[in-house]
Amino acid sequence: MNAQPSTAPAARSLAADVLAGTAIAGLLLPEAVAYAGIAGLAPQAGVMALFAGLVCYGALGRSRYAIVSATSSSAAVLAAATLALEGGDAASRAAVAAGLVVLTGLCFLIAGAARLGGLSHLIARPVLRGYTFGLACVIALKQLPGLLGVPALHGDFLPRLLTDLAGHLGQADPWALAAGAVALLLLFACERTKGLPGSLLAIALGMAASGWLARHGVAVVGAMHLVPQWVWPTWPSGEQWLPSVELAAALLLILYAESYGSIRNFALKHGDKVALNRDLAVLGVANVASGLLHGMPVGAGYSATSANEAAGARSRVAGLVAAGCVLLMVLFLLPWIERIPMPVLAAIVIHAVSKSLRLSVFTPYLRWRRDRLVALAAVLSVLALGILNGLLVAIAFSLIMLLRRLASPRLSVLGRLADGHDFVDIAAHSDAREVPGVLIARPEEPLFFANAEAVLAQLRHRAADRQGLRVVVLSLEESPDLDGTVLESLGDFTAWLDTRGIVLRVARLKDAAREALERMALPQLPPQALEYWSVEDAVLASSVAEAKDTTK
Repeated sequence: MNAQPSTAPAARSLAADVLAGTAIAGLLLPEAVAYAGIAGLAPQAGVMALFAGLVCYGALGRSRYAIVSATSSSAAVLAAATLALEGGDAASRAAVAAGLVVLTGLCFLIAGAARLGGLSHLIARPVLRGYTFGLACVIALKQLPGLLGVPALHGDFLPRLLTDLAGHLGQADPWALAAGAVALLLLFACERTKGLPGSLLAIALGMAASGWLARHGVAVVGAMHLVPQWVWPTWPSGEQWLPSVELAAALLLILYAESYGSIRNFALKHGDKVALNRDLAVLGVANVASGLLHGMPVGAGYSATSANEAAGARSRVAGLVAAGCVLLMVLFLLPWIERIPMPVLAAIVIHAVSKSLRLSVFTPYLRWRRDRLVALAAVLSVLALGILNGLLVAIAFSLIMLLRRLASPRLSVLGRLADGHDFVDIAAHSDAREVPGVLIARPEEPLFFANAEAVLAQLRHRAADRQGLRVVVLSLEESPDLDGTVLESLGDFTAWLDTRGIVLRVARLKDAAREALERMALPQLPPQALEYWSVEDAVLASSVAEAKDTTK
Protein backbone atom coordinates (compact mmCIF):
# COMPACT_ATOMS: atom_id res chain seq x y z
CA MET A 1 0.00 0.00 0.00
CA ASN A 2 2.79 2.43 0.88
CA ALA A 3 4.92 1.59 -2.17
CA GLN A 4 2.38 2.66 -4.76
CA PRO A 5 2.55 6.45 -4.24
CA SER A 6 6.39 6.43 -4.42
CA THR A 7 6.60 4.23 -7.51
CA ALA A 8 3.87 6.01 -9.48
CA PRO A 9 5.87 9.25 -10.08
CA ALA A 10 8.91 7.20 -11.11
CA ALA A 11 6.79 5.22 -13.56
CA ARG A 12 5.29 8.41 -15.01
CA SER A 13 8.77 9.92 -15.34
CA LEU A 14 10.04 6.81 -17.12
CA ALA A 15 7.05 6.81 -19.48
CA ALA A 16 7.63 10.49 -20.28
CA ASP A 17 11.32 9.80 -21.01
CA VAL A 18 10.45 6.89 -23.31
CA LEU A 19 7.98 9.01 -25.27
CA ALA A 20 10.41 11.96 -25.48
CA GLY A 21 13.33 9.78 -26.56
CA THR A 22 11.26 8.08 -29.23
CA ALA A 23 10.02 11.43 -30.54
CA ILE A 24 13.39 13.16 -30.78
CA ALA A 25 15.12 10.13 -32.37
CA GLY A 26 13.16 10.81 -35.55
CA LEU A 27 14.47 14.40 -35.51
CA LEU A 28 18.07 13.60 -34.59
CA LEU A 29 18.84 10.91 -37.17
CA PRO A 30 18.14 12.94 -40.34
CA GLU A 31 19.91 15.96 -38.82
CA ALA A 32 22.97 13.80 -38.08
CA VAL A 33 23.10 12.66 -41.71
CA ALA A 34 22.68 16.25 -42.89
CA TYR A 35 25.40 17.59 -40.59
CA ALA A 36 27.82 14.98 -41.91
CA GLY A 37 27.29 16.61 -45.30
CA ILE A 38 28.22 20.01 -43.82
CA ALA A 39 31.46 18.49 -42.52
CA GLY A 40 32.22 16.96 -45.92
CA LEU A 41 32.08 13.44 -44.45
CA ALA A 42 30.11 10.30 -45.25
CA PRO A 43 26.62 10.05 -43.68
CA GLN A 44 27.71 7.34 -41.25
CA ALA A 45 30.05 9.84 -39.54
CA GLY A 46 27.02 11.78 -38.34
CA VAL A 47 25.19 8.64 -37.18
CA MET A 48 28.21 7.35 -35.23
CA ALA A 49 28.63 10.74 -33.58
CA LEU A 50 24.95 10.81 -32.65
CA PHE A 51 25.09 7.37 -31.06
CA ALA A 52 28.32 8.13 -29.14
CA GLY A 53 27.01 11.46 -27.85
CA LEU A 54 23.63 10.11 -26.72
CA VAL A 55 25.06 7.09 -24.92
CA CYS A 56 28.02 8.83 -23.24
CA TYR A 57 26.12 11.85 -21.98
CA GLY A 58 23.05 9.82 -21.08
CA ALA A 59 25.20 7.55 -18.94
CA LEU A 60 27.63 10.08 -17.43
CA GLY A 61 26.24 13.61 -17.83
CA ARG A 62 24.51 15.85 -15.31
CA SER A 63 21.87 17.83 -17.23
CA ARG A 64 18.44 16.21 -17.40
CA TYR A 65 17.66 17.73 -20.79
CA ALA A 66 20.93 18.04 -22.73
CA ILE A 67 21.10 16.08 -25.98
CA VAL A 68 24.69 15.62 -27.13
CA SER A 69 25.08 15.08 -30.86
CA ALA A 70 26.76 16.62 -33.88
CA THR A 71 25.93 20.31 -34.29
CA SER A 72 25.86 22.48 -37.40
CA SER A 73 28.51 24.87 -36.04
CA SER A 74 31.00 22.13 -35.07
CA ALA A 75 30.40 20.40 -38.41
CA ALA A 76 31.25 23.61 -40.27
CA VAL A 77 34.37 24.17 -38.15
CA LEU A 78 35.46 20.55 -38.75
CA ALA A 79 35.01 21.01 -42.50
CA ALA A 80 37.19 24.13 -42.45
CA ALA A 81 39.78 22.40 -40.25
CA THR A 82 40.15 19.29 -42.41
CA LEU A 83 40.26 21.46 -45.54
CA ALA A 84 43.10 23.48 -44.01
CA LEU A 85 45.03 20.33 -43.02
CA GLU A 86 44.45 18.03 -45.99
CA GLY A 87 43.00 20.05 -48.86
CA GLY A 88 40.23 18.62 -51.00
CA ASP A 89 41.00 14.87 -50.87
CA ALA A 90 37.91 13.28 -49.29
CA ALA A 91 39.60 10.12 -47.99
CA SER A 92 42.46 12.03 -46.35
CA ARG A 93 40.04 14.53 -44.81
CA ALA A 94 37.92 11.73 -43.33
CA ALA A 95 40.99 10.10 -41.77
CA VAL A 96 42.26 13.38 -40.34
CA ALA A 97 38.78 14.31 -39.08
CA ALA A 98 38.63 11.25 -36.80
CA GLY A 99 42.02 12.08 -35.27
CA LEU A 100 40.97 15.71 -34.82
CA VAL A 101 37.80 14.67 -33.00
CA VAL A 102 39.80 12.42 -30.63
CA LEU A 103 42.23 15.29 -30.05
CA THR A 104 39.29 17.58 -29.27
CA GLY A 105 38.01 15.02 -26.76
CA LEU A 106 41.42 14.86 -25.09
CA CYS A 107 41.45 18.66 -24.84
CA PHE A 108 38.05 18.46 -23.11
CA LEU A 109 39.39 15.85 -20.67
CA ILE A 110 42.47 17.94 -19.87
CA ALA A 111 40.30 21.03 -19.35
CA GLY A 112 37.99 19.05 -17.07
CA ALA A 113 40.91 17.68 -15.03
CA ALA A 114 42.32 21.22 -14.72
CA ARG A 115 38.87 22.43 -13.59
CA LEU A 116 38.58 24.98 -16.39
CA GLY A 117 34.78 25.01 -16.31
CA GLY A 118 34.74 28.77 -16.87
CA LEU A 119 36.46 28.33 -20.24
CA SER A 120 33.31 29.19 -22.17
CA HIS A 121 33.41 32.72 -20.73
CA LEU A 122 36.33 33.46 -23.07
CA ILE A 123 33.70 33.85 -25.78
CA ALA A 124 31.49 36.80 -24.91
CA ARG A 125 27.81 36.33 -25.70
CA PRO A 126 27.75 39.09 -28.36
CA VAL A 127 30.71 37.36 -30.03
CA LEU A 128 28.96 33.99 -29.89
CA ARG A 129 25.71 35.41 -31.29
CA GLY A 130 27.51 37.32 -34.04
CA TYR A 131 29.67 34.31 -34.89
CA THR A 132 26.62 32.03 -34.94
CA PHE A 133 24.79 34.44 -37.26
CA GLY A 134 27.72 34.61 -39.68
CA LEU A 135 28.23 30.85 -39.46
CA ALA A 136 24.55 30.26 -40.22
CA CYS A 137 24.88 32.46 -43.32
CA VAL A 138 27.83 30.39 -44.56
CA ILE A 139 26.13 27.06 -43.76
CA ALA A 140 22.86 28.04 -45.47
CA LEU A 141 24.75 29.29 -48.52
CA LYS A 142 26.73 26.04 -48.78
CA GLN A 143 23.46 24.05 -48.66
CA LEU A 144 21.95 25.88 -51.63
CA PRO A 145 23.79 23.66 -54.18
CA GLY A 146 22.09 20.60 -52.63
CA LEU A 147 18.78 22.42 -52.86
CA LEU A 148 19.41 23.37 -56.49
CA GLY A 149 21.00 20.12 -57.64
CA VAL A 150 24.31 21.77 -58.66
CA PRO A 151 27.93 20.90 -57.71
CA ALA A 152 28.91 21.54 -54.08
CA LEU A 153 30.71 24.72 -53.04
CA HIS A 154 34.15 24.47 -51.46
CA GLY A 155 35.78 26.67 -48.83
CA ASP A 156 34.08 29.14 -46.50
CA PHE A 157 35.13 32.53 -47.91
CA LEU A 158 31.85 34.32 -48.62
CA PRO A 159 32.80 36.25 -51.80
CA ARG A 160 34.16 33.08 -53.38
CA LEU A 161 31.09 31.08 -52.34
CA LEU A 162 28.79 33.67 -53.90
CA THR A 163 30.86 33.78 -57.10
CA ASP A 164 30.91 29.98 -57.43
CA LEU A 165 27.18 29.70 -56.73
CA ALA A 166 26.37 32.36 -59.32
CA GLY A 167 28.40 30.40 -61.88
CA HIS A 168 26.33 27.25 -61.24
CA LEU A 169 22.87 28.81 -61.22
CA GLY A 170 22.37 28.02 -64.92
CA GLN A 171 22.74 24.29 -64.14
CA ALA A 172 19.98 24.24 -61.50
CA ASP A 173 17.77 21.12 -61.62
CA PRO A 174 14.07 22.08 -61.43
CA TRP A 175 13.13 18.72 -59.88
CA ALA A 176 15.70 19.09 -57.09
CA LEU A 177 14.61 22.68 -56.51
CA ALA A 178 10.96 21.64 -56.32
CA ALA A 179 11.71 18.86 -53.82
CA GLY A 180 13.80 21.17 -51.65
CA ALA A 181 11.25 23.98 -51.80
CA VAL A 182 8.39 21.68 -50.78
CA ALA A 183 10.47 20.32 -47.89
CA LEU A 184 11.32 23.85 -46.72
CA LEU A 185 7.69 24.98 -46.86
CA LEU A 186 6.65 21.88 -44.91
CA LEU A 187 9.30 22.46 -42.25
CA PHE A 188 8.34 26.09 -41.69
CA ALA A 189 4.64 25.21 -41.71
CA CYS A 190 5.12 22.46 -39.10
CA GLU A 191 7.08 24.91 -36.97
CA ARG A 192 3.83 26.78 -36.33
CA THR A 193 2.07 23.61 -35.13
CA LYS A 194 3.24 22.37 -31.76
CA GLY A 195 4.00 18.66 -31.62
CA LEU A 196 4.13 18.16 -35.40
CA PRO A 197 7.54 16.62 -36.35
CA GLY A 198 8.38 18.58 -39.48
CA SER A 199 11.74 16.91 -40.12
CA LEU A 200 10.22 13.44 -39.81
CA LEU A 201 7.37 14.32 -42.19
CA ALA A 202 9.76 15.85 -44.72
CA ILE A 203 11.99 12.76 -44.55
CA ALA A 204 9.03 10.40 -44.89
CA LEU A 205 7.62 12.23 -47.91
CA GLY A 206 11.09 12.45 -49.44
CA MET A 207 11.68 8.71 -49.06
CA ALA A 208 8.24 7.98 -50.51
CA ALA A 209 9.01 10.13 -53.55
CA SER A 210 12.68 9.08 -53.82
CA GLY A 211 12.15 6.57 -56.64
CA TRP A 212 10.31 9.10 -58.79
CA LEU A 213 12.83 11.85 -57.98
CA ALA A 214 15.79 9.55 -58.71
CA ARG A 215 14.38 8.85 -62.18
CA HIS A 216 14.52 12.60 -62.79
CA GLY A 217 18.17 12.78 -61.73
CA VAL A 218 17.74 13.98 -58.13
CA ALA A 219 20.58 12.72 -55.88
CA VAL A 220 19.85 10.62 -52.79
CA VAL A 221 21.98 9.85 -49.70
CA GLY A 222 23.19 6.55 -51.10
CA ALA A 223 24.87 3.59 -49.42
CA MET A 224 25.78 3.97 -45.75
CA HIS A 225 28.38 1.67 -44.17
CA LEU A 226 27.49 1.70 -40.49
CA VAL A 227 29.82 -1.06 -39.33
CA PRO A 228 32.17 0.50 -36.73
CA GLN A 229 35.67 1.04 -38.09
CA TRP A 230 38.04 -0.45 -35.56
CA VAL A 231 40.95 1.39 -37.12
CA TRP A 232 42.95 3.84 -35.01
CA PRO A 233 42.38 7.41 -36.28
CA THR A 234 45.16 9.09 -38.21
CA TRP A 235 47.33 11.23 -35.93
CA PRO A 236 48.89 14.44 -37.23
CA SER A 237 52.33 14.25 -38.77
CA GLY A 238 55.25 16.16 -37.23
CA GLU A 239 54.59 19.55 -38.80
CA GLN A 240 50.81 19.23 -38.38
CA TRP A 241 50.74 18.80 -34.61
CA LEU A 242 50.66 22.50 -33.74
CA PRO A 243 47.89 23.47 -36.21
CA SER A 244 45.93 20.35 -35.21
CA VAL A 245 46.06 21.30 -31.52
CA GLU A 246 45.02 24.86 -32.41
CA LEU A 247 42.07 23.54 -34.44
CA ALA A 248 41.09 21.15 -31.64
CA ALA A 249 41.15 24.09 -29.21
CA ALA A 250 38.90 26.06 -31.56
CA LEU A 251 36.46 23.13 -31.69
CA LEU A 252 36.56 22.89 -27.88
CA LEU A 253 35.70 26.58 -27.49
CA ILE A 254 32.79 26.43 -29.95
CA LEU A 255 31.38 23.15 -28.62
CA TYR A 256 31.68 24.10 -24.97
CA ALA A 257 30.31 27.60 -25.41
CA GLU A 258 27.29 26.18 -27.24
CA SER A 259 26.90 23.28 -24.78
CA TYR A 260 27.29 25.46 -21.70
CA GLY A 261 24.65 27.88 -23.02
CA SER A 262 22.15 25.05 -23.56
CA ILE A 263 22.86 23.28 -20.27
CA ARG A 264 22.83 26.48 -18.23
CA ASN A 265 19.61 27.85 -19.74
CA PHE A 266 17.59 24.72 -19.00
CA ALA A 267 19.19 24.27 -15.57
CA LEU A 268 18.12 27.80 -14.61
CA LYS A 269 14.66 27.22 -16.03
CA HIS A 270 14.10 24.06 -13.97
CA GLY A 271 16.15 24.89 -10.87
CA ASP A 272 18.83 22.27 -11.53
CA LYS A 273 22.51 22.50 -10.60
CA VAL A 274 25.23 22.91 -13.23
CA ALA A 275 28.44 20.86 -12.94
CA LEU A 276 30.77 22.65 -15.36
CA ASN A 277 33.89 20.53 -14.86
CA ARG A 278 31.94 17.27 -14.95
CA ASP A 279 30.31 18.31 -18.22
CA LEU A 280 33.73 19.14 -19.66
CA ALA A 281 34.94 15.64 -18.81
CA VAL A 282 31.79 13.94 -20.16
CA LEU A 283 31.98 15.89 -23.42
CA GLY A 284 35.59 14.76 -23.62
CA VAL A 285 34.58 11.10 -23.24
CA ALA A 286 31.83 11.53 -25.86
CA ASN A 287 34.19 13.13 -28.39
CA VAL A 288 36.91 10.51 -27.85
CA ALA A 289 34.30 7.77 -28.39
CA SER A 290 32.97 9.51 -31.50
CA GLY A 291 36.47 9.94 -32.92
CA LEU A 292 37.34 6.28 -32.31
CA LEU A 293 34.17 5.35 -34.23
CA HIS A 294 35.24 7.78 -37.01
CA GLY A 295 32.38 10.13 -36.14
CA MET A 296 32.10 13.90 -35.82
CA PRO A 297 32.62 16.28 -32.88
CA VAL A 298 29.62 16.39 -30.54
CA GLY A 299 28.12 18.92 -28.13
CA ALA A 300 24.84 19.85 -26.47
CA GLY A 301 23.14 21.84 -29.22
CA TYR A 302 20.35 24.21 -28.22
CA SER A 303 17.82 23.04 -30.82
CA ALA A 304 18.10 19.34 -29.91
CA THR A 305 18.09 20.08 -26.18
CA SER A 306 15.03 22.33 -26.45
CA ALA A 307 13.27 19.70 -28.57
CA ASN A 308 13.98 17.11 -25.86
CA GLU A 309 12.50 19.33 -23.17
CA ALA A 310 9.49 20.21 -25.33
CA ALA A 311 8.87 16.49 -25.92
CA GLY A 312 8.43 16.04 -22.16
CA ALA A 313 11.75 14.54 -21.05
CA ARG A 314 12.28 14.23 -17.30
CA SER A 315 15.80 12.81 -17.08
CA ARG A 316 18.83 11.62 -19.06
CA VAL A 317 16.97 8.38 -19.74
CA ALA A 318 15.35 10.16 -22.69
CA GLY A 319 18.76 10.42 -24.37
CA LEU A 320 19.46 6.74 -23.82
CA VAL A 321 16.03 5.84 -25.22
CA ALA A 322 16.77 8.03 -28.25
CA ALA A 323 20.06 6.15 -28.73
CA GLY A 324 18.18 2.84 -28.67
CA CYS A 325 15.63 4.12 -31.19
CA VAL A 326 18.41 5.36 -33.47
CA LEU A 327 20.02 1.92 -33.31
CA LEU A 328 16.71 0.24 -34.19
CA MET A 329 16.12 2.61 -37.10
CA VAL A 330 19.59 1.96 -38.43
CA LEU A 331 19.14 -1.81 -38.14
CA PHE A 332 15.70 -2.03 -39.71
CA LEU A 333 15.22 1.15 -41.76
CA LEU A 334 18.69 1.65 -43.28
CA PRO A 335 17.57 0.95 -46.88
CA TRP A 336 14.95 3.69 -46.51
CA ILE A 337 17.40 6.13 -44.92
CA GLU A 338 19.71 5.64 -47.90
CA ARG A 339 16.86 6.84 -50.15
CA ILE A 340 16.50 10.28 -48.53
CA PRO A 341 16.78 12.90 -51.32
CA MET A 342 19.70 15.30 -50.90
CA PRO A 343 17.51 18.42 -51.47
CA VAL A 344 15.41 17.35 -48.46
CA LEU A 345 18.52 17.07 -46.28
CA ALA A 346 19.66 20.50 -47.50
CA ALA A 347 16.25 21.89 -46.58
CA ILE A 348 16.50 20.37 -43.07
CA VAL A 349 19.90 22.03 -42.51
CA ILE A 350 18.72 25.41 -43.82
CA HIS A 351 15.66 25.22 -41.57
CA ALA A 352 17.81 24.22 -38.57
CA VAL A 353 20.20 27.18 -38.97
CA SER A 354 17.42 29.64 -39.86
CA LYS A 355 16.78 30.12 -36.13
CA SER A 356 20.25 31.68 -35.91
CA LEU A 357 19.54 34.05 -38.83
CA ARG A 358 17.04 36.18 -36.95
CA LEU A 359 18.20 39.76 -36.59
CA SER A 360 16.18 40.04 -33.38
CA VAL A 361 19.08 38.42 -31.47
CA PHE A 362 20.96 41.73 -31.85
CA THR A 363 18.06 43.92 -30.70
CA PRO A 364 19.06 43.92 -26.99
CA TYR A 365 22.56 45.18 -27.80
CA LEU A 366 21.15 47.99 -29.94
CA ARG A 367 18.67 48.95 -27.22
CA TRP A 368 21.27 48.76 -24.44
CA ARG A 369 23.91 50.49 -26.61
CA ARG A 370 26.43 47.90 -25.51
CA ASP A 371 28.71 45.55 -27.51
CA ARG A 372 27.19 46.52 -30.86
CA LEU A 373 30.60 46.81 -32.49
CA VAL A 374 31.72 43.46 -31.04
CA ALA A 375 28.66 41.62 -32.43
CA LEU A 376 29.06 43.28 -35.83
CA ALA A 377 32.77 42.46 -35.93
CA ALA A 378 31.99 38.81 -35.19
CA VAL A 379 29.55 38.61 -38.10
CA LEU A 380 31.89 40.34 -40.53
CA SER A 381 34.89 38.28 -39.40
CA VAL A 382 33.18 35.01 -40.30
CA LEU A 383 31.86 36.31 -43.61
CA ALA A 384 35.11 37.96 -44.66
CA LEU A 385 37.79 35.67 -43.19
CA GLY A 386 36.14 32.26 -43.02
CA ILE A 387 34.94 30.11 -40.15
CA LEU A 388 38.17 29.41 -38.26
CA ASN A 389 39.96 32.72 -38.78
CA GLY A 390 36.69 34.52 -38.19
CA LEU A 391 36.27 32.87 -34.79
CA LEU A 392 39.79 33.73 -33.67
CA VAL A 393 39.54 37.32 -34.93
CA ALA A 394 36.15 37.78 -33.24
CA ILE A 395 37.47 36.54 -29.88
CA ALA A 396 40.63 38.64 -30.23
CA PHE A 397 38.58 41.73 -31.13
CA SER A 398 36.35 41.33 -28.05
CA LEU A 399 39.42 40.95 -25.80
CA ILE A 400 41.05 44.00 -27.39
CA MET A 401 37.91 46.05 -26.78
CA LEU A 402 37.89 44.84 -23.15
CA LEU A 403 41.55 45.78 -22.68
CA ARG A 404 40.91 49.14 -24.33
CA ARG A 405 38.14 49.87 -21.86
CA LEU A 406 40.13 48.63 -18.87
CA ALA A 407 43.28 50.48 -19.96
CA SER A 408 41.39 53.81 -20.15
CA PRO A 409 39.42 53.86 -16.91
CA ARG A 410 37.54 56.82 -15.53
CA LEU A 411 38.75 58.23 -12.23
CA SER A 412 35.89 59.56 -10.12
CA VAL A 413 36.40 62.27 -7.54
CA LEU A 414 34.03 61.74 -4.60
CA GLY A 415 32.27 64.27 -2.42
CA ARG A 416 29.91 64.12 0.54
CA LEU A 417 26.19 64.58 -0.04
CA ALA A 418 24.79 67.57 1.78
CA ASP A 419 22.13 65.55 3.64
CA GLY A 420 24.16 62.54 4.78
CA HIS A 421 27.43 60.64 5.06
CA ASP A 422 27.39 59.03 1.61
CA PHE A 423 30.26 59.78 -0.75
CA VAL A 424 29.37 59.96 -4.46
CA ASP A 425 30.85 61.09 -7.76
CA ILE A 426 30.76 64.91 -7.79
CA ALA A 427 30.47 64.91 -11.58
CA ALA A 428 27.15 63.02 -11.38
CA HIS A 429 25.76 64.72 -8.23
CA SER A 430 25.72 68.49 -8.22
CA ASP A 431 24.84 68.64 -4.50
CA ALA A 432 27.94 66.66 -3.45
CA ARG A 433 30.80 68.68 -1.95
CA GLU A 434 34.47 67.81 -1.58
CA VAL A 435 35.90 67.60 1.92
CA PRO A 436 38.29 70.53 2.54
CA GLY A 437 41.91 69.44 2.45
CA VAL A 438 41.00 65.89 1.38
CA LEU A 439 40.97 64.47 -2.16
CA ILE A 440 38.87 61.29 -2.43
CA ALA A 441 39.33 59.32 -5.67
CA ARG A 442 37.94 56.04 -6.95
CA PRO A 443 39.09 54.20 -10.14
CA GLU A 444 36.00 52.85 -11.90
CA GLU A 445 37.83 49.78 -13.24
CA PRO A 446 40.14 47.27 -11.51
CA LEU A 447 43.74 48.46 -11.38
CA PHE A 448 46.13 46.21 -13.31
CA PHE A 449 49.35 46.53 -15.29
CA ALA A 450 47.76 48.16 -18.35
CA ASN A 451 46.00 51.03 -16.56
CA ALA A 452 47.84 51.66 -13.28
CA GLU A 453 50.14 54.38 -14.63
CA ALA A 454 47.30 56.17 -16.43
CA VAL A 455 45.05 56.17 -13.35
CA LEU A 456 47.74 57.43 -11.00
CA ALA A 457 48.82 60.08 -13.53
CA GLN A 458 45.23 61.41 -13.45
CA LEU A 459 45.37 61.37 -9.66
CA ARG A 460 48.66 63.31 -9.65
CA HIS A 461 47.10 66.03 -11.81
CA ARG A 462 44.10 66.23 -9.46
CA ALA A 463 46.36 66.44 -6.42
CA ALA A 464 48.62 69.07 -7.99
CA ASP A 465 45.61 71.28 -8.79
CA ARG A 466 44.23 71.23 -5.21
CA GLN A 467 45.39 73.99 -2.90
CA GLY A 468 45.91 73.12 0.75
CA LEU A 469 45.69 69.38 0.15
CA ARG A 470 46.69 67.32 3.20
CA VAL A 471 45.26 63.83 2.56
CA VAL A 472 44.50 61.69 -0.50
CA VAL A 473 41.98 58.88 0.07
CA LEU A 474 42.15 56.20 -2.64
CA SER A 475 39.08 53.91 -2.71
CA LEU A 476 39.98 50.59 -4.33
CA GLU A 477 36.77 48.58 -4.03
CA GLU A 478 36.90 47.77 -7.76
CA SER A 479 40.29 46.02 -7.48
CA PRO A 480 40.14 42.45 -6.11
CA ASP A 481 43.94 42.11 -6.25
CA LEU A 482 47.00 44.17 -7.20
CA ASP A 483 49.70 42.95 -9.57
CA GLY A 484 53.39 43.88 -9.50
CA THR A 485 53.04 46.85 -11.85
CA VAL A 486 50.26 48.33 -9.72
CA LEU A 487 52.30 47.92 -6.53
CA GLU A 488 55.36 49.61 -8.05
CA SER A 489 53.19 52.44 -9.41
CA LEU A 490 51.58 52.93 -5.99
CA GLY A 491 55.08 53.04 -4.45
CA ASP A 492 56.10 55.82 -6.86
CA PHE A 493 52.86 57.68 -6.15
CA THR A 494 53.24 57.53 -2.36
CA ALA A 495 56.84 58.80 -2.69
CA TRP A 496 55.58 61.68 -4.87
CA LEU A 497 52.96 62.57 -2.26
CA ASP A 498 55.46 62.26 0.58
CA THR A 499 57.76 64.90 -0.95
CA ARG A 500 54.79 67.29 -0.87
CA GLY A 501 53.75 66.50 2.66
CA ILE A 502 50.56 64.76 1.61
CA VAL A 503 49.35 61.59 3.36
CA LEU A 504 47.83 58.65 1.43
CA ARG A 505 45.07 56.52 2.93
CA VAL A 506 43.65 53.48 1.09
CA ALA A 507 40.00 52.55 1.69
CA ARG A 508 37.76 49.58 0.94
CA LEU A 509 40.58 47.17 0.15
CA LYS A 510 39.83 43.55 -0.70
CA ASP A 511 41.75 40.98 1.37
CA ALA A 512 44.15 39.94 -1.42
CA ALA A 513 44.97 43.59 -2.25
CA ARG A 514 45.50 44.45 1.43
CA GLU A 515 47.86 41.49 1.91
CA ALA A 516 49.88 42.54 -1.16
CA LEU A 517 50.30 46.10 0.18
CA GLU A 518 51.22 44.82 3.65
CA ARG A 519 53.92 42.58 2.15
CA MET A 520 55.20 45.58 0.17
CA ALA A 521 55.77 47.35 3.53
CA LEU A 522 55.88 50.94 2.27
CA PRO A 523 56.90 53.32 5.07
CA GLN A 524 54.30 55.83 3.83
CA LEU A 525 51.57 53.14 4.06
CA PRO A 526 51.72 51.55 7.51
CA PRO A 527 49.16 48.80 8.28
CA GLN A 528 46.81 51.26 9.97
CA ALA A 529 46.58 53.26 6.73
CA LEU A 530 45.08 50.19 5.02
CA GLU A 531 42.36 49.34 7.55
CA TYR A 532 39.62 51.70 6.42
CA TRP A 533 36.51 49.72 5.55
CA SER A 534 34.76 52.79 4.16
CA VAL A 535 35.62 56.19 2.74
CA GLU A 536 33.87 57.76 5.77
CA ASP A 537 36.33 55.96 8.11
CA ALA A 538 39.32 57.32 6.18
CA VAL A 539 37.93 60.87 6.20
CA LEU A 540 37.18 60.74 9.94
CA ALA A 541 40.71 59.45 10.62
CA SER A 542 42.17 62.37 8.69
CA SER A 543 40.04 64.80 10.74
CA VAL A 544 41.20 63.23 14.00
CA ALA A 545 44.83 63.39 12.89
CA GLU A 546 44.43 67.05 11.91
CA ALA A 547 42.86 67.86 15.30
CA LYS A 548 45.80 66.25 17.11
CA ASP A 549 48.29 68.24 15.02
CA THR A 550 46.41 71.45 15.79
CA THR A 551 46.46 70.67 19.54
CA LYS A 552 50.20 70.18 19.47
